[in-house]
Amino acid sequence: MHRGSRPRSGDRPPATLHDVAREAGVSGATASRVLNGSTRNVKQDNVFRVLAAAAKLNYAPHLSAQAVARGSTTTAAMVVSDIDDPYFSTIAAGVTEAAEAAGLIVTMAVSGRSPERELEIVRALRGQRPRAIIVAGSRIEGDRSQRALAEELLAYQTAGGRVVVISQPGLPFSTVSIDNFGGARQLARTLVQYGYRKFAIIHARRELLTSRDRQDGFEKGLRDAGVGDPVRIETEFTRNGGYRAAGELARRGVEAVFAVNDVMAIGAMTALRELGLVPGEDIAVAGFDDIASAVDVAPALTSVVIPLRKVGRTAMRLALRGDTEKVVTITTEVVVRESTPGT
Repeated sequence: MHRGSRPRSGDRPPATLHDVAREAGVSGATASRVLNGSTRNVKQDNVFRVLAAAAKLNYAPHLSAQAVARGSTTTAAMVVSDIDDPYFSTIAAGVTEAAEAAGLIVTMAVSGRSPERELEIVRALRGQRPRAIIVAGSRIEGDRSQRALAEELLAYQTAGGRVVVISQPGLPFSTVSIDNFGGARQLARTLVQYGYRKFAIIHARRELLTSRDRQDGFEKGLRDAGVGDPVRIETEFTRNGGYRAAGELARRGVEAVFAVNDVMAIGAMTALRELGLVPGEDIAVAGFDDIASAVDVAPALTSVVIPLRKVGRTAMRLALRGDTEKVVTITTEVVVRESTPGT
């Protein structure tokens, strides 16, 4: 929580921005804009009320918070789960593109898919006072650090910073959300139309919400088409995870496999070839994300297209506009290639 620099009389602690907002009867965001000198979109009556409340409570904002709010910093920060994954590197390219157009420099940090590390990074970034923080990565259900992460980001936002998450809706910030469920459901329906009936799904643990949404969407598409339950194989949300899962596929006699991301699908295709099976002939393979290498593998990979650069650009533009708690959903599209030629 952002604190004023001058204590109130007596032994009470210094007034906080929350105290001022409550005294004035306005939101924390409104109080922050007034006290940090950014009143363009604030009603004049609210300006007077906030200033009066600040004077009554002897509150004074930090100059560093004013610098962030007025946009005098020239950096934006991005936190990603895994920079080796083309999914995140392509989103980051879109963020950088939009930031450069606005005259900003992007710094990047990698959490390694660790919620605890993600929290540590955000805490460190607050001290560097970038104009915006963009956090990209799937939320993990039941993770105890999520509340602490939200508190850190709220404190940064209250001090005048901009926050956008690229993830599932749920955190109290502007969010760029991807229609994972709908894209996977459409993929399942498409593959059934191509004649496949015996499916397997390679997925990550259920707590990883991106994987869960895609798995659930695919299974819903199969049910819609009257197809029975697929074989389910849980593994890591990585290329190596897909590679390790392929041995199980070879023993189950499935016709087609859906891996919940492209790197898992590509790993599975490599392992299938090593087992003497030909992807696209002996077993069909489909992924999700449509990363650049999806068209470079042989056979080219059927996938669900996410406009990843657009995701990054949208996130940066939301941050620059200063929208709060706005959700923008990015639609997806199925693209069929040689890895699922039909039966």
